[in-house]
Amino acid sequence: MDEVVVGALVRDGRVLLAHRRPDKRAYPNVWDLPGGLVEAGESELDALTREMDEELGVHILTDSASHLCRLAAGPSEEPALLSAWLVRDWQGTPANVAPEEHDDIGWFTVEEFPPPGHPLLRAALVDAMRSHRG
Repeated sequence: MDEVVVGALVRDGRVLLAHRRPDKRAYPNVWDLPGGLVEAGESELDALTREMDEELGVHILTDSASHLCRLAAGPSEEPALLSAWLVRDWQGTPANVAPEEHDDIGWFTVEEFPPPGHPLLRAALVDAMRSHRG
């Protein structure tokens, strides 16, 4: 089973979401947390650090990351173990540096969250955002 890690960059009561390109095989044309596959030999935090650099051009400060949830995602014939992390501090300005993955990025409040790619992940993120405003 593939392992996937995603990160919720949070600042000023907003979370950064990436809009997945319509031609993506998994969860096309939805707003989702950026991230990707955990490679062999990587820890989840190592993979999260690499993915946030590759997709957003930022270096996360891992001591500001807290685990949000872990769940099965994807089609039943090819499920993946998805691990989500809340990230409160990073270096650099997030930008869409992976246009082959996403066609846009944006900051959203809980009230503005678009329809979810993963309903359970969205629920965990909403709970975390509401309990840790700021």
